Amino acid sequence: MTSQRILRIAVWSYIILFFGYLFGPLILMSLTAFNSAAFPRVSPWECFTIEWFDVLRQDDKLMAGLRHSLVIGLGVVLVAVPLGLAGALMLTQVSQRVRPIYYTIVVSPILVPGVVLGISTLIFWDRLGVMFDASYQSWFYDGTFLTIVGQSTFISAYSMLVFIARLQRFDPALEEAALDLGATHVQAFRKVMLPFLKPAIGSAAVLAFLASFENYNTTVFTIVSESTLTTVLASKVRYGINPSISALAVVIVVLTLIGAVAHEVYKRREQAAERAATLEAGGADMATVNKARAGAIGNPAVAVMLLVFVAGLGTVYFAGTVGVDECKVQVTEQKRRLAEERIQALREKRKAQREANQPTTPEARPSSDVKAKGSEGYGGIFAPDNLKGRAGETDPAGETKDEPRADQGLFSPGNLTGQTGADPKDGDPAEDDPEEAQGYQNLFSPNNLREQSGGGQ
Repeated sequence: MTSQRILRIAVWSYIILFFGYLFGPLILMSLTAFNSAAFPRVSPWECFTIEWFDVLRQDDKLMAGLRHSLVIGLGVVLVAVPLGLAGALMLTQVSQRVRPIYYTIVVSPILVPGVVLGISTLIFWDRLGVMFDASYQSWFYDGTFLTIVGQSTFISAYSMLVFIARLQRFDPALEEAALDLGATHVQAFRKVMLPFLKPAIGSAAVLAFLASFENYNTTVFTIVSESTLTTVLASKVRYGINPSISALAVVIVVLTLIGAVAHEVYKRREQAAERAATLEAGGADMATVNKARAGAIGNPAVAVMLLVFVAGLGTVYFAGTVGVDECKVQVTEQKRRLAEERIQALREKRKAQREANQPTTPEARPSSDVKAKGSEGYGGIFAPDNLKGRAGETDPAGETKDEPRADQGLFSPGNLTGQTGADPKDGDPAEDDPEEAQGYQNLFSPNNLREQSGGGQ
């Protein structure tokens, strides 16, 4: 194997890994949108369905957030793109000494965290509302307005960078020539500058819309009581999601692909038209001109768009013809059987463990051999037969067990007899027999408190 072949294999391996890492999550998420499982997953696969797209359509909160995101994105485009264009044009007009300072100032919002921008925007407009004594229903406290303003502070810097990159290739002599020919500054800007900046304007608008659509850090503070798509998705992820989120991702990916392919087709057609016009001006024959105009037909982007369209139609048809309800019933029955088998196996396992750990029966060994766990140091104090014969009980032979032991009368019910100075037979007080009232025997006698308060008996 030659070194050239090894290099080619390494390059292709890197390309495959790169695109797999880039598009792998998108592919997996797209597949979960067509699985009937209640949680987004690819394995195990249950039933092929498109019901989650209908669930997405019926989610009012998510649809409201999507509409707010679209409105805010369009508002940001209308504000950030002109600001970025003005900043880029101003950068070309200032002197070389001031240009680095100016560039640092206008680019600095990109370096500020989105949380800081959101909080500062909210506080600033709140103070203005207090200054003008505005109500909470005014635009000073409107979430859509605050979000557009807060996002435009840094998205306009992104747009400005796009315009700066385009203006570096602009020849100022073209504008000066238009002014020398009698055009005003407005006419020179509209006739010369804007056509040159047309690709940059489109790129800046797309960039501004996408940056606004996916922004969360600034939006979560400036949206106030309303919601956008990102804030709704964040709340759903916190409390649990379903495959309708994957369906939303599929819709966004498909729309992005269609937009990209349409832009590529339009660009190729423009290039083909320019090429045909050049050939026609050069005196080429019509066959060559027509061939140049038809150059966009073999565009790979057209093939990709057709493939996506056919795949979408096939998916809808396949999901509509296959019995989804029957498949769900089968999956439910299979899950039930698996659950019963697992429960039965668990019961058998526990039964086997109990039989393995069960001690021998009392008939198999004497009760005195039974010892509680951790009672080895106490001898037979916890044996079940320790209390046998303690209160004059009889053994199986009918004989009373009166063997003296150290703990024989320990728990006898008559132990407390006479401790209060009273004979249980005649009820006389302990003073009748003072010799028996020794130590603490009459400590709790009811007569102890008599005569303590000077009263009689």
